[in-house]
Amino acid sequence: MGDPTELVLTYCFAAAFGLAAFSIVFRSVVAGRRVDPVSLEEANGESPYESPRTAGLPPALPVGKVPVEIYRVVDLLGVGFVFAVFAGLILTSVQAAKDTVPVLNPAALLLNIGFQFFIAGIVAVFVVPRVGLVRWLGLRWPGWPWVLLIAPGAVFGMWMIFGGLQISGYVEWMESLGVETVQDTVKLLQESKDPLVLVLMAVAAVIAAPVCEEIVFRGYFYPVLKRFGGMWPAAICSALVFASAHGSLTALLPLFIFGGVLVFVYEKTGSIWAPMAVHCCFNGATVAVQILARYYDLPLEAAP
Repeated sequence: MGDPTELVLTYCFAAAFGLAAFSIVFRSVVAGRRVDPVSLEEANGESPYESPRTAGLPPALPVGKVPVEIYRVVDLLGVGFVFAVFAGLILTSVQAAKDTVPVLNPAALLLNIGFQFFIAGIVAVFVVPRVGLVRWLGLRWPGWPWVLLIAPGAVFGMWMIFGGLQISGYVEWMESLGVETVQDTVKLLQESKDPLVLVLMAVAAVIAAPVCEEIVFRGYFYPVLKRFGGMWPAAICSALVFASAHGSLTALLPLFIFGGVLVFVYEKTGSIWAPMAVHCCFNGATVAVQILARYYDLPLEAAP
C-alpha cells in the first residue's frame, strides 16, 4: 500500500473548505430571516434600540472573548488566500517529496522563516488599517501572568494525549500504512551536525511559528470564519487547516487537537498572547527534549 498522506491531506483541506462554505451559506440564510426592528416596535411596542429578534430564533449573542465585529465580507477573500496558499504549498511539497528527499539547509530554513512572517504580514494588512494591532489581537491583556500556568498546563495535557496515542498503537498503525512517523523538522533536530541549522531550526520553531501561525490561524482565520459561519465550524476548520498545513499524516490528529486547544485558550482569554505562549512552550519543549535526547543518548520512541 502506498503512502496515503497526499490523499488524506487533500480530503482534509476539501473537508475544511466544504464545512466553511456550508456554515457561511447557512448562517447567511438564517440572517436573511431577521425581522426589521422598526416592524417589531410597531407590532410589539419594543424600543428600536434593542436587538431585533429573528423569525423564530433568539437574537445572536456574542460567544467567547474573541471579537468578530471588526471583520467584513472582504475578509473572506483573505481567508481564501490563506487557505489557497497553504493547501497549494503543502500538497505540492508532499507530491514532490515522493520523487526527491526534502533538504533542510540554512537557506531553506531562512526561506521558511521569511515565508511565515510574509503570510502574517499579508494578513495584518487586511485588518490593522481598520482597527489597529492592539485591539485586533487583544495585546493589552491584564491577565497575562496567567500564561505562566496556562502554557505549561496545556503542554502537559498535550503530552498526555501523545502518550495515550502511543499506548493505543497509533504510531504502529501509521507505520503499517507506510507513513513516515517522524516529521522532517524533528528528524533535523535529531540528525543535523550543523550548528547553524540547529539554531535556525530552534528560531523557526520557538519564535517564528508561534508568532506567525497564531496571527494567521487564530488571530485571523478563526475569527473571520466565526463571524460568518459560527464558532464551532470556525474552530473545526481552523484546526483542520492548521494541522494539514504541517504536511504530516502522523501529526495530523495530534495537531488537530492542539489547534482546538489553541482556539479554546484564545476564546477564554481574548488575547493572542495566550495561544502564542502555549505554542511557544510546546515547540520549545519539543526542541529541548530532542536536543537533550541527542546529546545525552536518551532513548526516544517515535512520537506523533
